[in-house]
Amino acid sequence: MPLNIARLNVSIGQRDGVGSGVGYAFQDPFVRGDVTSIPKKETAPLDPDAGTLRQVLDVFREPAILLSPDYRILAANGAYQRIYGTDRDGSGRTCFEASHGFRRPCDEAGESCPLRAALGSGHRERVLHVHHTEAGREHVDVELLPIRGEGGEIRYLIERLHHLPVSAPQAGSGGLVGRSKAFNAMLGMISRVAPSNASALLLGESGTGKELIARAIHEASPRKKLPFVPVECSGLTETLFESELFGHERGAFTGATSAKAGLVEAAAGGTLFLDEVGDIPLSQQVKLLRLLETHAYRRVGGVESRRADFRLVCATHRDLESMVRAGEFREDLYYRINTFPIEVPPLRARAEDLPLLVEALGERLDLAVPPRLEYEALKILKQYSFPGNVRELRNILERAALLADGEAIRPEHLPDRVREGGQSPSGAETGGLDGLLHPQSLRPLDEIEREYLRHAAAVYPGDRRALAKTLGISERSLYRRLSQLEDDANERD
Repeated sequence: MPLNIARLNVSIGQRDGVGSGVGYAFQDPFVRGDVTSIPKKETAPLDPDAGTLRQVLDVFREPAILLSPDYRILAANGAYQRIYGTDRDGSGRTCFEASHGFRRPCDEAGESCPLRAALGSGHRERVLHVHHTEAGREHVDVELLPIRGEGGEIRYLIERLHHLPVSAPQAGSGGLVGRSKAFNAMLGMISRVAPSNASALLLGESGTGKELIARAIHEASPRKKLPFVPVECSGLTETLFESELFGHERGAFTGATSAKAGLVEAAAGGTLFLDEVGDIPLSQQVKLLRLLETHAYRRVGGVESRRADFRLVCATHRDLESMVRAGEFREDLYYRINTFPIEVPPLRARAEDLPLLVEALGERLDLAVPPRLEYEALKILKQYSFPGNVRELRNILERAALLADGEAIRPEHLPDRVREGGQSPSGAETGGLDGLLHPQSLRPLDEIEREYLRHAAAVYPGDRRALAKTLGISERSLYRRLSQLEDDANERD
């Protein structure tokens, strides 16, 4: 519930998790044009209520501002001033100017706007944005809390900004990299589950970087200074599973010449990451369930009960629901680990992140000269489906860089399967229809129109007369434009 100024208390500092869906940010060229800005007002003295709320802002360690319902920053705490380069009064700016460099509100520039959502719902709202700070672009979990006056109307809003150090919307970071809609949706889920102690289940194809994501959850949690212990479940045989997980005492079995601590013990106080949890033998799943239910275990060959204290993160590329129906995975264990599922998008759903990933992986590869792609090579990669996801992209780049001998990577340096899989019609180089609607950079309108018309003619199920009516043009005009497209294609051939 929104706060009432007359009943202001420390509940402002709570995060109850109630909020809106995850939003995403477009790149600058869409909104940094010659558009009308909300006129600035001279900074006026704060009324007593706003003065009280300004003092509340200083309680927060993270950046926080006091907003009016028309987006104006009325007050900013020290953290916000340092990161966004404003003064204590917000330098007379609006929130969208300070955080994005926009000249109009976020919801008018293609983004989700938590302020508008909070005004509509009357409740706390949250959304994930990409902000422009003094240090560059950063992923930020934005939280808006409406403050009501005595008459019940929303007079102010407090905005708290939780910066996510485990990810970046630009290269040059060792963590997660991306800024596509699919990536930001996943990141928004990570930001919600990380501060809690809830079990998380990462669902996604092989090669999407699930261990990196699990590590990001750990790094953003209160357990970040304690161990992060990954366990590759697919590499454990039925006989080794219990010993590796729980440890064993000396003489517990042939070859056990000394006692050994298990991985559960190694993860004490930290995070235990079970990768490919769907590969755990069915006979051993009950032992894992018992561990999660009782938080206690015994070493193999031991009698002493030991206390288990860890945060659980699991990952799998398998369809666990289907495995449960087939009797291949315990239903009770499935519901125990599936507290907070997170869908990890495949690389083909993150086409606009490809240039960022190429740059970031190039920095992380152990090469004398970081790989640099020619435009034609990058265009081919954008058209490829990447069945092996980010892991395959890394291998492709490393191989191509070695073949290029320090020069720019050209199409001939890419594997045959990539070149053959990248021969798609015009328009795919920008991410298909989604690339037309949300391109990575501005393009000529006539070029966009030609590609959309080509797409419409290819997918429309009816005749040309019905297509012309759907597009809102005459049949004669449609015929003329399609003829021009055909002539242009013949000239290229």
